Amino acid sequence: MTQVAVAQFAPGEDKDENARSVAQLTARAAAEGAEVVLLPEYAMFTASRTDRRYVEAAEPLDGPFVSAAAETARREGVHVVLGVNEAEKGEEATHFNNTLVALSPQGERVALYRKIHLYDAFGVRESEVVAPGAIEEPETFTVGDVTFGLQTCYDLRFPEVTRRIADAGVHVLLLAAQWVPGPLKEDHWRTLARARAIENTVYVAAAGQPAPRGAGNSMVIDPMGTAVSALGEETFAVSTARVSASRVDEVRVTNPALEMRRFSVIPNG
Repeated sequence: MTQVAVAQFAPGEDKDENARSVAQLTARAAAEGAEVVLLPEYAMFTASRTDRRYVEAAEPLDGPFVSAAAETARREGVHVVLGVNEAEKGEEATHFNNTLVALSPQGERVALYRKIHLYDAFGVRESEVVAPGAIEEPETFTVGDVTFGLQTCYDLRFPEVTRRIADAGVHVLLLAAQWVPGPLKEDHWRTLARARAIENTVYVAAAGQPAPRGAGNSMVIDPMGTAVSALGEETFAVSTARVSASRVDEVRVTNPALEMRRFSVIPNG
């Protein structure tokens, strides 16, 4: 059994301040016994709209922000997973990668995920400055006997993404988001996160930004679709839950949907 925490805060344009928030929330989660701490998408830098400022703020994965997060992971002795603006190579970069990075208690990078489906919906055009991630084999990491996989925000609306991650053997999906608020958006967030847990018989740990630029409602959902830990509109908070491989196994005996399916997932382009 492993304890996981979802941390909810509203990053801004000050990367140093965001790094301090990551450190404070991680310390709070570690004090509550968490071994894995998930922070939101764009924890490094968030502005009023996704524009050129994100490109200018982007850093390589060995840059100051991820290095500070790695030091936090070492200091607290936990895995830290958070969304960063990863710089493209070259001085004339026009785009960046929306990347979710997992860091070990030794401060080493153990997995990453580059957002595949870009948020060109609900009046937003993320593709103007964000490069889509390549379709690759899902990267995972293990704590005890629990295996974790990574996914980001808008990808939640595409069930094939989570299915591929479930097929990679994960027990817990770590989902980082800045789920843009709007009519029915909180309902979409909760419904889709529960659906991904139920149809794949996995835990979904979802950490989102709160207002003003996110819908909040970070939570941990068990493989039967029950929210076992949740936050609402809080602007600076953590919530923890215990997850276990045995619970996933137990649910899959009752609901052997993955074993019974007759279709597989293949890339579309």
